Amino acid sequence: MLKRKGTGFILLLLLVGALVGSACGDLLANLIPSGVVRDFFTAALRPGIDPPLTINLLWATLTLGFTLKLNVIAVLGVILTAYLLKWV
Repeated sequence: MLKRKGTGFILLLLLVGALVGSACGDLLANLIPSGVVRDFFTAALRPGIDPPLTINLLWATLTLGFTLKLNVIAVLGVILTAYLLKWV
C-alpha cells in the first residue's frame, strides 16, 4: 500500500534538500581551487526583494524581505531529495 504524503511534508523535505545542497555548495567552494569549475558550481542566482521593503506605520515599522540563493549544488540537492521521496 502506498503512503500518502502531505504537501507540507514534501515542501519541508525539499526545503531541507535545498539547505543541505546550499551548505554543500559553500563547503565545495572552499575546497575547490579557483577556476572555471569553482565558478560554475558557486555562481548563484539571488532572486528576491533587495533591499527589503520597509513600511513605517508611525506606531510600528514593518520590514519585509525575501531572497533565495540558488546555485547548481542546491538544485542538485532538491533533485536528490525529490528522488529520495519515493522511499520515505
